[in-house]
Formats: sequence, C-alpha cells, structure tokens
Amino acid sequence: MGTHETAGGRPTRSTRRTFLTASAAATAATVAAPLTATPAAADTVTPPGPGHPVRPQPPDRELTALLREIDRDRIEATVRRLAAFGTRHTLSSQTDPVRGIGAARDWIHAQLAGYAAASGGRMTVELQSYVQPPASRIPTPTTITNVVATLRGDTAPNRVYVITGHYDSRCTDVMDAVSDAPGADDDASGVAVVMELARVMATRRTEATIVFAAVAGEEQNLYGSTYLAGQLKAAGVDCHGMFSNDIVGSSTADDGTRDPRSVRLFAEGVPTAETPAEASVRQSVGGENDSPSRQLARFVSDVAENGATGMRVRVIYRRDRYLRGSDHISFLREGWPAGRFTEPNEDFAHQHQDVRVVDGVQYGDLPEFCDFDYITRVALVNGATLWSLAQAPGTPKGVTVVTTNLTNDTTLRWQRGAEPDLAGYEVVWRETTAPEWQKVLPVGDVTEVTIDLSKDNVFFGVRAVDRAGHRSPVAFPKPGS
Repeated sequence: MGTHETAGGRPTRSTRRTFLTASAAATAATVAAPLTATPAAADTVTPPGPGHPVRPQPPDRELTALLREIDRDRIEATVRRLAAFGTRHTLSSQTDPVRGIGAARDWIHAQLAGYAAASGGRMTVELQSYVQPPASRIPTPTTITNVVATLRGDTAPNRVYVITGHYDSRCTDVMDAVSDAPGADDDASGVAVVMELARVMATRRTEATIVFAAVAGEEQNLYGSTYLAGQLKAAGVDCHGMFSNDIVGSSTADDGTRDPRSVRLFAEGVPTAETPAEASVRQSVGGENDSPSRQLARFVSDVAENGATGMRVRVIYRRDRYLRGSDHISFLREGWPAGRFTEPNEDFAHQHQDVRVVDGVQYGDLPEFCDFDYITRVALVNGATLWSLAQAPGTPKGVTVVTTNLTNDTTLRWQRGAEPDLAGYEVVWRETTAPEWQKVLPVGDVTEVTIDLSKDNVFFGVRAVDRAGHRSPVAFPKPGS
C-alpha cells in the first residue's frame, strides 16, 4: 500500500496494483525535473526490473554560474600567502604578526570576515578556540583555534554540511615548531578551496547551512576538527555530510606522471561509530558498501563528474590512506557521513619534509610544486557538491524495509521531510554485486511503497526530490516493521 497526503494534509491510500501499473505516469508531474544527463558507460547495461536507469544530476543554471566565479588566481594567491608565514605549526607563535600560526589565523579570519560582509548577514565568522591540555604531540597547554564561517540556510538551517581544510603545517619532525614549514600542498591547498567557496557562496541563498572551516591541530592529532565536531554535536546540529580537503594541491606523482583530471574521495564502508547492535544487523542483511559515507560519495559522483568541473571523482573504499588520517575522521567518530578529498598521486618529497636540497633534489612543501589549475578544479568539485547538497532536500530519515513476514516483494517506509519545496521520493535499487545504484523508480509524495521485486535479491535505497529536480543523497533502509 502507498500512503500520501492531500493538499489539506489528509492521508490517502493507493493500492499496490495501482502503484505497480500506473506509478510512473501518475508521479511524472510530482517529481518535476526529468533525469536528462547522459549515463556513464558503466551504466549502459542495467538489470531487468522496475524503473529506468539511474542518470547523473546535471548542474542547473544557478550552479553553473556559481562555478564560473571560482577564481584560479585567488586560489594561487591564498596558497602563496599562507606559505609565506614561514611555518604554521600548531606549537609556533600565536602572537608574532608575520610568522607562525597566529599570523595565519588572523589573516584567514580577516579574509573570511570580508566575504561575510557581502552576505547580508547570512554568513558569520568566528574564532573558535579552546585550550588543549598536554596530550599526544602537545607538550604544554596550547590554544587551538579554528576559523569558522557559517552560511545560514533559509529554510532548513539546522541541516548542516561542513567543509574543512587544515591551516596548520609541519616539517620532518612533527614537534619542530621553529623550522620552515610552508605547507603549500599540505594543506594551504585545502584551505584555499574552503576560502574560495566561502567567497563565492557568501552572496547566495542556500536552503541548508554550510560551515566553511579552516581548522588547526590536524598534524598533531586532529585536535581542531575534533573540537569543531564536538561543538556541533553539543549544539544539536543535524550534520548530513562533511568533507575534508587535505593535500589537494598537485596532480604530479613522485615519478613525474600526471593525472590532472581526477581527485580521490576516501569513503569508509563499516561506520567508525557503528554500535554492536548495528553491526549485528549489518552482518545479517549486508550493507557493508552502503554506509552513509558511501552514499555521500555516490552523491558526489552524481553531481560533480560533468563538463562543468572537468573532473573524475575516484571514490576509494577506505576511510583514509595507509599511515595517514584527516579531519573527516573526527566527524565519522560522531556518527556523521564524511569523506576526504585528496590528490590522485602524491610526491612525498613535498610532504612533511624540511625545506632542503639533497643531491640536487628539492625537498619541502613549497608553492612551486603546486598545480593551481588542478586546485581550482578540485574547488569546482567541492562547489558542485556543496551547492547541490544545500539546495536539495535532506537525506530521508527513518527509512525501513519491512521484514516482518516472508514475501517476494519489498515494502519500504520513511518519514516525510519538512522542506517546503519537497516534490516526492524516488526508490533506487541495484544488484548486490553492483557498486552503484542502477535503477530508479519515482514513487511520488508518499511515505510507503511496495515494489514487485524481492528484498532478498537486491539492495534498495530512498532519496528525496524537490520541485526543481534537486535530489538528496540516498538513505539505505534498516530492517523494520
């Protein structure tokens, strides 16, 4: 059975036969925008069954205009200015006006405050500080300060998306707060992406809230992002997604090969914050490849792999690289979906290295080894993602697949979102061996649907659609009644 509400709010019912025979035609007007993008090559062969092939979500006119404003020269200037502070080590001077993390902090704050001034009061900027007691890589009590710009959404302000880059840096010795540590790639590049997106979005209205944060203490142990995530949690924020941009400055590997048109996105499978009860459910029904972070990564591919960005998003099914970890982990620990953007290949001579020349080889994380055109394209990927998230409905909540009896069909239920422009919902499904969603079935403005396809044989998901055709990330159902 399908349940929906009339314009007056009174629930109505529709029969399963009606849904199975006429749903596509009946919901065409409800889900306004068609899926018109060209399918990827991997999607040209789809399994038999209800629905039609999943298509990417193309950028609309407003997003295309926004992406055109992302300025390559500003991004380069930001990277070079941050590198010019000499070192931004977390333990470096916080009072020297020209060198150290304090000078970098104040410069970032001034820039973001300037962007906020053009926002009509929608963007606010703060220095979010706390004193970190002695701990790993923190020998004495140390003030950790995040620079946070918040662009408040108009209609769903408590639904929040977060983007970070870390503005601290390091050299070979992680405890050396004196030597030069320009940190151009790691991670002035990520901070430049965050700041440029804050600039271009400050003058625009979004439905949800976006937090643009330059965090500190990452190299010492993710201190700044841990504090930021904790503060958001304590404030009751509903964080629907977070991205760390960390080492997004170069397309050249240590052997000289280049890959200027792809960016890696690390996305975990089994959630970091999974409880024993949740693990038991996952083990019984599957879903190792269907964590909220994986759904967020699939969304990124849908909205950011197109001609407007010129980029391929290479999703990596891991939380992060070997021996490394970035600020998205702080959000994963709070139970929120998150991922890490990073360059496709790395040259470790230009990460975590003292600035020096050995046998004619230049070491150190210097701006001369950055590819500013590449950083700009990474900013386009982030911009397409954040804008699409903030303008779409939120990821559906309370999605369940009914498992109280043995049937050869599938009944899904969910909670209706509160967005004023919500048009309805789509059910997506795929073979259990397929990495991406393969078929989509528009079901209209309902909160329950039964589909003539066995839940035992495929994976299902539900996503929301607004009247402009913006689609949310997919929610993977939990067993229920």
